Amino acid sequence: MSTKPYVRVAVGVIVQPCGAVLLGSRPADKPWPHWWELPGGKIEPEESVHDALVRELQEEIGITATKVRPWVRYIHHYPRSTVELHFCLVTQWEGTPIPQENQHLAWCDPSAAIPLGVGPILPATFPVLKWLTLPTHYLLSQIGSALGVDAWLSRLERALEQGVKLVQFREPEWEQHRPQSLDLLHALKQTVALCKRYQARCLLNSVHSIDWLPYTDGLHLRSHDAQRLVAQHRSALVRADQLLAMSTHSATDMELAQQLNTDFVVLGHVLPTPSHPNQAALGWNTFTQLAALAGRPVYAIGGQNPTTLATAQHHGAQGIAGIRQLV
Repeated sequence: MSTKPYVRVAVGVIVQPCGAVLLGSRPADKPWPHWWELPGGKIEPEESVHDALVRELQEEIGITATKVRPWVRYIHHYPRSTVELHFCLVTQWEGTPIPQENQHLAWCDPSAAIPLGVGPILPATFPVLKWLTLPTHYLLSQIGSALGVDAWLSRLERALEQGVKLVQFREPEWEQHRPQSLDLLHALKQTVALCKRYQARCLLNSVHSIDWLPYTDGLHLRSHDAQRLVAQHRSALVRADQLLAMSTHSATDMELAQQLNTDFVVLGHVLPTPSHPNQAALGWNTFTQLAALAGRPVYAIGGQNPTTLATAQHHGAQGIAGIRQLV
């Protein structure tokens, strides 16, 4: 058993419509003075995460959060304490953020390697900046064979035009029965090229050859592949500029995702879906419980479409993933 103090904290990820996120410096009289972090504070006994966050934002930067949704529960181990961080997205508020504790505030671009106008950033804040670059929709391919490539590229372009920014190349049936691997590789290259035209990222599913990974923007692991690779370090799987994702179905899978330090996970299937006719769906309550164990953004998959996005996010999802009816 650890003897380090265990602290629960509500954290506000305050985001403008343009995507900028608010960071603040820590006061000189607190631990880690002058380091930059997201605003928030300790959750008092018997206090909910939401109530704690609203109170802390009022006390710390003088605003009243009016639109808040749960996002990621993340545990970080500092040298002298362990902190359970409840990151909540705040997209609407009353008032203007004004320092109430002699700290400094800055709106930052989360996609910048080093945010301008701030000093050193607390370690637990860095993952959040990367998570904020993830979109709300994750589209999976379903080409089937070389005969379906043209139809897929047309469908993909329509999706990209509608704002899809994250795609997974996943062709298990074609991989199993492919008459010529060059056709499959060519389809991957065409998919990646089209995504790049629209500033979208394309991940390679681990059903395919790992040799193809350099052509893409990252790797998406099937859960049983993750079990086989869990002894490897993340850097042995993907480059620093690539994403690492994983399909999950259980608490055990969530533990694997943490050991591999994935950027996000996909969890399901949440609702009944034609692709799993004989398997019981998780349902939203179980999804919420498992998502809280992830420690990173979670996409809901299974029976998802634009009408379920708000429901998914209400239950802690980053967004939705799927093959059909995603946009």
